[in-house]
Amino acid sequence: MNQKQVNKPQAYRFKRFLRKAYSAFNSMHRLVNIGVVTGCALTCLHVSLASAQTTSNEQQQRVMEKELDEVMVTASRVEMPINQTAKLVTVITKEQIEQAPVRSIQDLLVYAANIDVIQRGGHGVQADISIRGGTFDQNAVLLNGVNLSNPHTGHYSFDIPINLSDIERIEIIHGPSALIYGASAFSGGINIITKKSADYKAYASVESGMHKLRGMEVRGVAKAGITTNSLSVGYNSSSGYIANSDYDLYNVLWQTRFRLNESKIDLQLGYNDKKYGANTFYSAKYPNQYERTSTYMGSLKGEFGSKLKIIPIVYWDRHHDQFDLIKDTDKGRNYHRNDTYGANLIFSYESRLGITTLGGELRKEDIMSSLLGKPMVEPHRKYKMYDDRTNASVAFEHTLSIEKVVLSAGVLMNHNTLLTGKYRFYPSVSATYRPVEDFNISSSWSKSTRMPTFTDLYYTTETHNGNSGLKPEKSESLDLNFKYNKSFFSAYLTGFLLWGRDMIDWVKVNANDTKWASWNLTKVDTKGVEMGVKFRLADVFPVLGEQSSVSLDYARMHQTSDAQNMISLYSLNYLRDKFTAQFHHQIYKGLSAGWYFRFQKRMGFYEKYENLVKVGNEHYPAFSTLDLKLNYKHNDLQLNLSMNNLYNTHYFDRGNIPQPGFWLMGGISYTFR
Repeated sequence: MNQKQVNKPQAYRFKRFLRKAYSAFNSMHRLVNIGVVTGCALTCLHVSLASAQTTSNEQQQRVMEKELDEVMVTASRVEMPINQTAKLVTVITKEQIEQAPVRSIQDLLVYAANIDVIQRGGHGVQADISIRGGTFDQNAVLLNGVNLSNPHTGHYSFDIPINLSDIERIEIIHGPSALIYGASAFSGGINIITKKSADYKAYASVESGMHKLRGMEVRGVAKAGITTNSLSVGYNSSSGYIANSDYDLYNVLWQTRFRLNESKIDLQLGYNDKKYGANTFYSAKYPNQYERTSTYMGSLKGEFGSKLKIIPIVYWDRHHDQFDLIKDTDKGRNYHRNDTYGANLIFSYESRLGITTLGGELRKEDIMSSLLGKPMVEPHRKYKMYDDRTNASVAFEHTLSIEKVVLSAGVLMNHNTLLTGKYRFYPSVSATYRPVEDFNISSSWSKSTRMPTFTDLYYTTETHNGNSGLKPEKSESLDLNFKYNKSFFSAYLTGFLLWGRDMIDWVKVNANDTKWASWNLTKVDTKGVEMGVKFRLADVFPVLGEQSSVSLDYARMHQTSDAQNMISLYSLNYLRDKFTAQFHHQIYKGLSAGWYFRFQKRMGFYEKYENLVKVGNEHYPAFSTLDLKLNYKHNDLQLNLSMNNLYNTHYFDRGNIPQPGFWLMGGISYTFR
């Protein structure tokens, strides 16, 4: 893959998608500009002419850009075309991550208007991520195209071995994406792409802050012959901002890329360990909960061929979980271990008729537990319950480009051993029209499904009742997108409809129920709008710096359900309004500032507890926060100071779990060339 390098890139531009079958928007004759929102921007796409822009036109644009002739914008789990439609895509670049006042991926996603982040504890200790009104179980989470979605529960989907310094970019698809990521991508997918190049020898950073915050990241890179190798180690800890909110987090990630001509093989091995006080995480009756999780993962992925591209991949991950209802005791203690094994094989062929892809996946998921599953004939150590299931899928898609119109259609055939009967079919179609140079209109329609997690099926405790008879969720979605992009100004407007059936939630039928029960809600329908603008200020106000910008984004949703009288723990407590604003500017040479404002209003209500006693139901109040990060950079040395929640707002994402107030932290990093 050939790349044209430009120093100090501010945005990425991707062109000539026809030349590589694995490009995310292959055969679409598009030009994609990413970097729409500083910190977490929505992509502004527009279809380009079949011929590339001339050098003179490029010079007229004063925005700094990196041009990549043949690069994936959003990789699927097997780095295949993203479905080649106009689905809204959010791309967060490494430059945006560096500018943001965050310490985790979960913190970073807070600044996207169309992403709902429900934090338990600080700095991504545990956070539920949802897209377009879905739940945390309805997203596919991938690391370099490898699906790490947790079949135990979506609470653990981000227990992955990665540090912020490892990330090249984060790619998010909005809306059901079963054809791309498989059946787990019910409401969207998040693919984390790590750095692969050997641009430097080593990187090191240390951080410190209030509440005994400590952090460290070390990353080394070495190139030897046809291989590029990297090892990354990270550690974060804090005593916590309230009682029982302390945490210790560890990450280790090894990556090796073998490259021979245009072919490549990627190996990745990782380990993640978390220990944290889980203050009221799952029940307000028990404020002294504790949890420890650990994850082991490995994958091997190849990419061979040019016109006919073949991509095989094998992967495995193991997740351990120990949960204590009361910390430092064995009361309510649960042990869980789930393993996921998978293999994919994808063929992609480019012809005069367009791009055709055919792929299959075989994925086995199992769990050993002290609580979840069916009784074991012979208990294994602390595990006495077991269950497993196998998912098999075949996906076919074809994309055709005709003048200013791009058409794409495909279908996913899926079968899970949890279900009886034959394969089920989930089609998807899309169309894109580009009437003028900088503007495009696109629409897509698709169907999707999601299997219940092992927690949904079996979690029965003092506070919950699982349901082994749950049916899989089903959905149908339709979206319409308008996108405009110029060097100084970009904007987007998206409307979507989602019709959900058999949606899974934990509910109480009436206020007197003592336990949450796992149910299939008959229907939950969602409609919404997403919009945003970005102004790149360098041309108008050069004193503000080359990367100065203002971004404004807003998302609004509305849900209807036939279960409105039920008390919902998750599905019906959706984020109705969210507005974000980011302002980046230079203060002095080498010194810059990033301001991040957020306002949000959640619908639904929660059971309010005071002194461990339920006092009634409380609606979620609206709130706003303001964060600031100061960055000073001199050659390879960088200093930063972050101030989160500047006006000390008292708020919570989940009822009875207060979020941190004002939190000051700072750090220093150095890159060894």
